[in-house]
Amino acid sequence: MEESDVHIDVSGNMEPPKQEPKTGFSGFNMSTFTSFARVPNLWDLLRLTRQNVRPWSEFLQTSNFKSVANVPRLTNRIIRNLGYFQSNYLFVSLGLIVYCLLTSPLILIVLGAVFYACYKIKQANAPVAFFSRQLNTNQQCIAVNIASVPLLYLAGAGAVMFWVIGASFFVISLHAAFYNIDAIVTEDTESFLTETV
Repeated sequence: MEESDVHIDVSGNMEPPKQEPKTGFSGFNMSTFTSFARVPNLWDLLRLTRQNVRPWSEFLQTSNFKSVANVPRLTNRIIRNLGYFQSNYLFVSLGLIVYCLLTSPLILIVLGAVFYACYKIKQANAPVAFFSRQLNTNQQCIAVNIASVPLLYLAGAGAVMFWVIGASFFVISLHAAFYNIDAIVTEDTESFLTETV
Protein backbone atom coordinates (compact mmCIF):
# COMPACT_ATOMS: atom_id res chain seq x y z
CA MET A 1 0.00 0.00 0.00
CA GLU A 2 1.39 3.37 -0.98
CA GLU A 3 1.46 6.25 1.52
CA SER A 4 0.14 9.58 0.30
CA ASP A 5 1.84 12.73 1.37
CA VAL A 6 -0.85 15.07 2.73
CA HIS A 7 0.09 18.64 3.56
CA ILE A 8 -2.33 20.79 5.55
CA ASP A 9 -1.60 24.50 5.91
CA VAL A 10 -2.21 25.58 9.50
CA SER A 11 -0.47 28.93 9.41
CA GLY A 12 -2.26 32.14 10.34
CA ASN A 13 -2.85 34.60 13.12
CA MET A 14 -4.77 33.54 16.17
CA GLU A 15 -6.45 36.04 18.41
CA PRO A 16 -7.90 35.23 21.80
CA PRO A 17 -11.64 35.76 22.13
CA LYS A 18 -12.63 39.24 23.20
CA GLN A 19 -13.73 39.48 26.79
CA GLU A 20 -16.38 41.87 27.96
CA PRO A 21 -15.10 44.38 30.51
CA LYS A 22 -16.00 43.53 34.05
CA THR A 23 -18.98 45.37 35.38
CA GLY A 24 -19.48 46.65 38.87
CA PHE A 25 -22.68 46.54 40.82
CA SER A 26 -25.95 46.17 38.91
CA GLY A 27 -24.19 45.73 35.56
CA PHE A 28 -22.65 49.23 35.62
CA ASN A 29 -19.59 49.38 33.39
CA MET A 30 -16.90 51.47 35.09
CA SER A 31 -14.71 51.73 31.98
CA THR A 32 -17.40 53.59 30.03
CA PHE A 33 -17.96 55.89 32.98
CA THR A 34 -14.34 57.03 33.08
CA SER A 35 -13.83 57.39 29.32
CA PHE A 36 -16.11 60.08 27.96
CA ALA A 37 -15.89 60.08 24.17
CA ARG A 38 -17.75 63.34 23.57
CA VAL A 39 -20.16 65.28 25.70
CA PRO A 40 -22.83 66.85 23.47
CA ASN A 41 -23.38 70.56 23.75
CA LEU A 42 -26.74 72.07 24.64
CA TRP A 43 -27.83 72.73 21.04
CA ASP A 44 -27.06 69.15 19.92
CA LEU A 45 -28.97 67.81 22.90
CA LEU A 46 -31.98 70.03 22.17
CA ARG A 47 -31.95 69.06 18.49
CA LEU A 48 -31.84 65.35 19.36
CA THR A 49 -34.61 65.78 21.93
CA ARG A 50 -36.73 67.76 19.46
CA GLN A 51 -36.50 64.91 16.94
CA ASN A 52 -37.92 62.49 19.53
CA VAL A 53 -40.90 64.62 20.58
CA ARG A 54 -44.21 62.79 20.27
CA PRO A 55 -47.10 64.72 18.67
CA TRP A 56 -48.48 67.30 21.07
CA SER A 57 -52.05 66.46 20.05
CA GLU A 58 -51.39 62.92 21.26
CA PHE A 59 -49.66 64.17 24.43
CA LEU A 60 -52.59 66.45 25.36
CA GLN A 61 -55.51 64.29 24.18
CA THR A 62 -57.98 64.55 27.07
CA SER A 63 -59.90 61.40 26.15
CA ASN A 64 -56.84 59.32 27.15
CA PHE A 65 -56.78 60.58 30.74
CA LYS A 66 -58.17 57.87 33.01
CA SER A 67 -57.60 56.72 36.56
CA VAL A 68 -55.97 53.38 37.25
CA ALA A 69 -57.35 50.47 39.30
CA ASN A 70 -54.37 49.51 41.49
CA VAL A 71 -50.86 50.57 42.48
CA PRO A 72 -48.84 48.05 40.41
CA ARG A 73 -50.63 49.14 37.23
CA LEU A 74 -50.10 52.78 38.22
CA THR A 75 -46.35 52.20 38.61
CA ASN A 76 -46.20 50.43 35.26
CA ARG A 77 -48.15 53.26 33.60
CA ILE A 78 -45.86 55.96 35.04
CA ILE A 79 -42.71 54.12 33.90
CA ARG A 80 -44.09 53.56 30.39
CA ASN A 81 -45.27 57.18 30.08
CA LEU A 82 -41.89 58.52 31.25
CA GLY A 83 -40.13 56.40 28.63
CA TYR A 84 -42.55 57.19 25.81
CA PHE A 85 -43.01 60.95 26.41
CA GLN A 86 -39.56 61.81 27.83
CA SER A 87 -38.82 64.47 25.19
CA ASN A 88 -42.25 66.07 25.71
CA TYR A 89 -41.64 66.16 29.46
CA LEU A 90 -38.28 67.85 28.90
CA PHE A 91 -39.95 70.56 26.82
CA VAL A 92 -42.58 71.03 29.54
CA SER A 93 -39.75 71.65 32.02
CA LEU A 94 -38.03 74.05 29.60
CA GLY A 95 -41.33 75.91 29.19
CA LEU A 96 -41.58 76.30 32.97
CA ILE A 97 -38.00 77.61 33.07
CA VAL A 98 -38.77 80.19 30.37
CA TYR A 99 -41.94 81.20 32.25
CA CYS A 100 -39.93 81.74 35.44
CA LEU A 101 -37.27 83.77 33.64
CA LEU A 102 -39.87 86.00 32.01
CA THR A 103 -41.67 86.60 35.31
CA SER A 104 -38.43 87.27 37.25
CA PRO A 105 -36.92 90.40 35.70
CA LEU A 106 -33.97 90.63 38.14
CA ILE A 107 -32.78 87.15 37.22
CA LEU A 108 -33.22 88.00 33.56
CA ILE A 109 -31.13 91.17 33.98
CA VAL A 110 -28.32 89.29 35.78
CA LEU A 111 -28.28 86.53 33.14
CA GLY A 112 -28.30 89.12 30.35
CA ALA A 113 -25.35 90.92 31.96
CA VAL A 114 -23.42 87.64 32.30
CA PHE A 115 -24.05 86.69 28.67
CA TYR A 116 -23.07 90.18 27.51
CA ALA A 117 -19.87 90.12 29.59
CA CYS A 118 -18.92 86.69 28.20
CA TYR A 119 -19.68 87.90 24.67
CA LYS A 120 -17.42 90.94 25.14
CA ILE A 121 -14.65 88.76 26.63
CA LYS A 122 -14.81 86.37 23.68
CA GLN A 123 -14.89 89.29 21.25
CA ALA A 124 -11.81 90.93 22.81
CA ASN A 125 -9.91 87.60 22.92
CA ALA A 126 -7.19 89.05 25.14
CA PRO A 127 -5.62 87.40 28.20
CA VAL A 128 -5.93 89.26 31.49
CA ALA A 129 -3.40 89.26 34.33
CA PHE A 130 -4.95 88.28 37.67
CA PHE A 131 -2.64 87.92 40.70
CA SER A 132 0.41 87.38 38.44
CA ARG A 133 -1.40 84.73 36.42
CA GLN A 134 -2.65 85.02 32.86
CA LEU A 135 -6.32 84.10 32.37
CA ASN A 136 -7.44 83.08 28.87
CA THR A 137 -10.93 83.88 27.58
CA ASN A 138 -12.49 80.64 28.84
CA GLN A 139 -11.11 81.19 32.33
CA GLN A 140 -12.38 84.78 32.29
CA CYS A 141 -15.88 83.58 31.36
CA ILE A 142 -15.78 81.01 34.16
CA ALA A 143 -14.76 83.77 36.60
CA VAL A 144 -17.67 85.96 35.44
CA ASN A 145 -20.09 83.06 35.91
CA ILE A 146 -18.76 82.33 39.40
CA ALA A 147 -18.99 86.02 40.32
CA SER A 148 -22.63 86.06 39.17
CA VAL A 149 -23.70 83.32 41.61
CA PRO A 150 -24.17 85.70 44.61
CA LEU A 151 -26.09 88.14 42.39
CA LEU A 152 -28.35 85.35 41.17
CA TYR A 153 -28.92 84.25 44.77
CA LEU A 154 -29.88 87.79 45.77
CA ALA A 155 -32.21 88.01 42.76
CA GLY A 156 -34.03 84.88 43.97
CA ALA A 157 -32.70 82.27 41.56
CA GLY A 158 -32.61 79.62 44.31
CA ALA A 159 -36.34 79.94 44.94
CA VAL A 160 -37.06 79.96 41.22
CA MET A 161 -34.95 76.84 40.70
CA PHE A 162 -36.81 74.93 43.41
CA TRP A 163 -40.15 76.17 42.07
CA VAL A 164 -39.27 74.90 38.58
CA ILE A 165 -38.17 71.52 39.95
CA GLY A 166 -41.32 71.20 42.05
CA ALA A 167 -43.69 72.36 39.33
CA SER A 168 -42.04 70.10 36.73
CA PHE A 169 -42.24 67.11 39.07
CA PHE A 170 -45.89 67.83 39.84
CA VAL A 171 -47.02 68.36 36.22
CA ILE A 172 -45.03 65.42 34.83
CA SER A 173 -46.15 63.08 37.64
CA LEU A 174 -49.78 64.09 37.13
CA HIS A 175 -49.62 63.50 33.39
CA ALA A 176 -47.71 60.21 33.73
CA ALA A 177 -50.11 58.88 36.37
CA PHE A 178 -53.36 59.67 34.57
CA TYR A 179 -52.46 59.35 30.87
CA ASN A 180 -53.59 55.94 29.61
CA ILE A 181 -50.66 54.88 27.42
CA ASP A 182 -52.44 51.60 26.58
CA ALA A 183 -54.91 53.56 24.45
CA ILE A 184 -52.19 54.52 21.96
CA VAL A 185 -49.33 52.04 22.43
CA THR A 186 -49.46 48.34 23.20
CA GLU A 187 -46.48 46.72 24.95
CA ASP A 188 -45.46 44.93 21.72
CA THR A 189 -45.36 48.09 19.62
CA GLU A 190 -43.71 49.98 22.49
CA SER A 191 -40.77 47.55 22.52
CA PHE A 192 -40.55 47.88 18.73
CA LEU A 193 -40.53 51.70 18.99
CA THR A 194 -37.81 51.73 21.63
CA GLU A 195 -35.65 49.39 19.55
CA THR A 196 -35.90 51.50 16.38
CA VAL A 197 -35.35 54.90 18.03
